[in-house]
Amino acid sequence: MTLRLSKDVLSQIHLHGEQAYPEEGAGFLLGADEAERVVQAIFPLSNSREDAARHNRYLITPQDYLKAEMEADRLNLSLIGVFHSHPDHPNRPSEFDREWAQPFFSYIITSVQSGKAVESRSWRLIEDRSQFVEEKIHITSPVSP
Repeated sequence: MTLRLSKDVLSQIHLHGEQAYPEEGAGFLLGADEAERVVQAIFPLSNSREDAARHNRYLITPQDYLKAEMEADRLNLSLIGVFHSHPDHPNRPSEFDREWAQPFFSYIITSVQSGKAVESRSWRLIEDRSQFVEEKIHITSPVSP
């Protein structure tokens, strides 16, 4: 399993995590999942979790989901995953992440240390929902006009 995305898209994910710090930042991955899974855009969100929990939890509301679906449709893309940050923690999924994840989606988790995005890894929940498996991230070069 490989997830492809451009350096620009990865930079946008990192910037969102840095701007949300010291809280978790999150959003949707928009793209295509045909011969391979390719992220073509992101749909960043505000963290809707209550103030006291935002440092280690994010919440995507049904309204957020609907807005992301509409934006994906507008761009002729699909929702293929979620990205979120782990402030001052490793970029591995937590048990909370596993409990709320969907098996189809890719989950990019970015470790943000002291306000700076350090590294991102991608994960997919297996069908029986028992665990995540890591998905290789392949960074593509920008296409020249």
